[in-house]
Amino acid sequence: MLDNKSILITGGTGSLGKELTKTILKKWPNIKRLVIYSRDEQKQYQMAQEFPESQFPAIRYFIGDVRDLERMKRAFNGIDYVIHAAAMKHVHIAEYNPDECVKTNIGGADNVIKASLSSNVSKVVALSTDKACAPINLYGATKLTSDKLFIAANNIKGNQDIKFSVVRYGNVMGSNGSVIPFFMNKRAEGVLPITDANMTRFNISLQGGVDMVLHALDAAWGGELFVPKIPSYRILDVAQAIGPECEHKICGIRPGEKIHEEMITSSDSFTTYDLGKYYVILPQVTNWDMKEYIKTFNAKLVPQGFNYTSGENTEWETVDSLRTLIKEHLYSDFTV
Repeated sequence: MLDNKSILITGGTGSLGKELTKTILKKWPNIKRLVIYSRDEQKQYQMAQEFPESQFPAIRYFIGDVRDLERMKRAFNGIDYVIHAAAMKHVHIAEYNPDECVKTNIGGADNVIKASLSSNVSKVVALSTDKACAPINLYGATKLTSDKLFIAANNIKGNQDIKFSVVRYGNVMGSNGSVIPFFMNKRAEGVLPITDANMTRFNISLQGGVDMVLHALDAAWGGELFVPKIPSYRILDVAQAIGPECEHKICGIRPGEKIHEEMITSSDSFTTYDLGKYYVILPQVTNWDMKEYIKTFNAKLVPQGFNYTSGENTEWETVDSLRTLIKEHLYSDFTV
């Protein structure tokens, strides 16, 4: 799929960007070019130690901000596929710095679309979040807007052969700022801060997120919003898995947080299809044949009123399964 192609990842020095880089370089050794686009020179320097250009001649490190359209047009020159992972992602920081969040998450998304349309890019996959579904915080609201921009971009492409799609998933296990590394650091103090005893979240591995992005690059017809079928976890089970001897101190939810997360609302059910491994929310207006799409992917419309939330999920991580995942994927020396 990616042989002799040029790919650019915005926010490429983040957790998912690095895992994408690792997977792409391993699976497609004949890739033409892999551009890591981000604004943090220190993270780029550190990533270049792990993936040096001397060992991986296809890789390029490109300093730039998604807010800078002209810089993006330069970076997108000759690029076939774009994976848009750059965003301001911390809920409480976005609440305190709303202008910055809007500039990056909405303005940046618009710039990715404009740069792609002016650079003969053929496929764009944008990363979303469960917080974009029925948002109650600014981060979620900006990512919902971003989702809408990318989906609508398929209507303004004219005769260009380009497809825009979106992938939406829950918390990436072990990513920067997520709960498992936070609890691992805190357990040495003997106290694990719990926001709310009833809190649940969706859980996806880094590799699961990578697989979903690659699926969208390969299968998207343009305008889809892909949602994975993944388990949930209870925050108290995460605390028990990591620090069973620790005190669990209830500290209250932070501004903009939910007790449970959603990925598909009942209002989405009218255009949501079950693809087997994934759900897909389709646009109400498409520029391709809906009947052909349904036949190609054996897509089945979900029941009217269907919704997909972390609190009402049918698949759950347990304390034991969480410990296994932590040891196998994050901390090989993990013990309790």
